[in-house]
Amino acid sequence: MRQHHALIAGAGFIMLGSAAWLVAAQTATPAPANAAAPALAPTPAPAAVTTVPGMPPVPDPTNLYSETTSKHMSPATAGALERVYVPNHDANTVSVIDPATLKVVDTFKVGINPQHVVPSWDLKMLWVANNAEGRTDGSLTPVDPKTGKPGPSIPVDDPYNMYWSPDGQYAIVVAEAYKRLDFRDAKTMQLKYTIPTPLCAGINHADFSIDGRHALFTCEFNGSLTKVDLVQRKVLATIKLSQYFNRPDALAIIAKPGKKPKYVPDPAQLGAEICTTPGMPQDVRASPDGKTFYVADMMADGIHVVDFETFKQVGFIATGVGAHGLYPSRDGKSLYVVNRGSNTVRGKPLGKGSVSVMDFATRTITKTWPVPGGGSPDMGNISADGKYLWLSGRYDNVVYRFDTDTGAVDKIKVGLEPHGLTVWPQPGRYSLGHTGNLR
Repeated sequence: MRQHHALIAGAGFIMLGSAAWLVAAQTATPAPANAAAPALAPTPAPAAVTTVPGMPPVPDPTNLYSETTSKHMSPATAGALERVYVPNHDANTVSVIDPATLKVVDTFKVGINPQHVVPSWDLKMLWVANNAEGRTDGSLTPVDPKTGKPGPSIPVDDPYNMYWSPDGQYAIVVAEAYKRLDFRDAKTMQLKYTIPTPLCAGINHADFSIDGRHALFTCEFNGSLTKVDLVQRKVLATIKLSQYFNRPDALAIIAKPGKKPKYVPDPAQLGAEICTTPGMPQDVRASPDGKTFYVADMMADGIHVVDFETFKQVGFIATGVGAHGLYPSRDGKSLYVVNRGSNTVRGKPLGKGSVSVMDFATRTITKTWPVPGGGSPDMGNISADGKYLWLSGRYDNVVYRFDTDTGAVDKIKVGLEPHGLTVWPQPGRYSLGHTGNLR
């Protein structure tokens, strides 16, 4: 039978031999019966984070999501309509949902192939990234969140996705087809400089180090992750990711030249199989303390665990078919892993879509919520109060609203092939991009 392996590293144990324990017990000097218990040393406070110039400070070094709880609504979002903005990739439109009624209240035209709706760094504008796949007329469409209406589109090369430099100075346009990051003026969108990423085929999604100095970008088409120094403006390293990261025997089988079947017998476990298909990393998200990054992989059906400092893979956690989007809960304790339900780029309706809930502290999956009747949950975000997870149904032309207490699902019909929707407004001080990576 086919079997995916949940390989979680870091579970080392230290055991003392019985002889050593006996010697220690015999030689230890007993304490007087009336001796006071030794005072416990106070737990040292975590070191303050030195951020890059212009980036807001990190109030809690143990939780970089501390300012995204429901009580932390920024004054910059005052007057914004409560809406869900859904880019319909094949319809070249954005559907606007009123979350109070679960109804589409507006639909407007944007550029060609809208991929993601991205909140601006200062939280005052939304941008629709229209990458015009296979064409040269990509664009960014601004949307005023106070009116819910779009402005004139701005021509931009291949904006598959967009992020912001942590100091708010630059828009980072992810030019996927060109293997590069284009840094543009955050207000005018004029190109300022470019960082080439030649070893990152299909550069895609990103998250940022706790101090704002680095960003990690996924490489969808060659199963890799790349680390970028935003201060020195260069790529530092690119690593391959694999669910068999600590299995040299399995990696050797996968690396053998020539055509191979999708599954081959696992030499280490009778009856099990190894998947030879290269991974397709998607979304990436930092742990609350910023020391670990989690990378969803739609081919491996789970999330890779990467140590930020050493930039090495240290684990893999199986979740569900087509792991794709990653969203931290409002309290920063859980990570919602969105499983798109398919291992193919062009999936089919009514797939094995689900949401897995991972506990950050233990790195274990605590709940799994399937889409009733099947579906294709993709990208989205969480409501300001944390009660709902909103996701596009990529190949079912719907939007799903998951109840984060029960996993119950509501569905709203939208346009053709909805992709990276955003919920607005969201709590936080500033946006790092995508569909609302706020801090």
